[in-house]
Amino acid sequence: MLKYLALLLTAIGLAVALWFIGRTGFAEVAQGVASIGVAGFAVMIGFTAACLVILGGAWLAVAPGVPRQKLASFAWARAAREGATDVLPFSQFGGLVIGARAAISGGIRDSLVYASLIADQTTELAAQLAFTLFGVAMLSVALASGGHGPSMLPMVLGGTAVLAAIMAGFAFAQRPVLKMAQGLAGRLLPGSIATMAALRDELDAIYARPARVIIAFLLHLIAWVLSAFGAWVALAIMGHRLPVTSVLTIESLIFTLRTVAFAIPGGVGVQEAAYALLGPLFGLSPAAGLALSLVKRARDIAVGVPVVVAWQVSEARGLGRPA
Repeated sequence: MLKYLALLLTAIGLAVALWFIGRTGFAEVAQGVASIGVAGFAVMIGFTAACLVILGGAWLAVAPGVPRQKLASFAWARAAREGATDVLPFSQFGGLVIGARAAISGGIRDSLVYASLIADQTTELAAQLAFTLFGVAMLSVALASGGHGPSMLPMVLGGTAVLAAIMAGFAFAQRPVLKMAQGLAGRLLPGSIATMAALRDELDAIYARPARVIIAFLLHLIAWVLSAFGAWVALAIMGHRLPVTSVLTIESLIFTLRTVAFAIPGGVGVQEAAYALLGPLFGLSPAAGLALSLVKRARDIAVGVPVVVAWQVSEARGLGRPA
């Protein structure tokens, strides 16, 4: 049922995206996509690679006891996670699983990988919430000055509230959920009790080092801002020069909408609708916004497909090794 739901949501998202592109004009959007050029596309991939290294560092920060030399393993695991989320037909949860498996294949013990993944996801959501609040503040000013506040601001605030609720639930429910899972595992799978207990111990050890958690939060915030700045650079290459703050605002809100719509694989349709509707408030035409959206999706495919293929190959080799 989940597979069929993912396919249905993807089909609906594609229909929405095509409707917005058709309404704007296929030729105009295609011209905008072509304007990025090979060199500009390479610059976008470079920004993505830099963000993945920073995200790997954030994950490493909440993995106490792991040497810095393992940064490459965490960056690779994060790349596998993002690649799976972007190009495979399931939601972010599948990407989390693949990212964890990639980290484990790097020689990091299972319990620490899963515990640090929970802490890393918490700090990432907290950093995104901070970035979103900046975007909401900027959008409130834009809506008030343009007279659109009464019609659009409630929807934006509602999305922010949902993101805050997700972040709070993820942060405060970690230990209760683990305790409940441990009790259930004790009844159904007695051999898993030790694993669940180790996971709780690892999580306690991570949060006993608040400085490392703060570092992870700051690295995630840097990654969010850098990713948005990459969109500003891409738009400049495409011939659309907007204030940096405007693009940061647009990107922060689109990141939020994609997170809230996590059940839709790749946020298909959500991202395109957001660019078409939010962009004009900050001087970005719908055609330019949709062109940027398509370029970003092309970049995700160009990075994600080779990463997922490489991960599949490494998994196959791991299965072929003698126990």
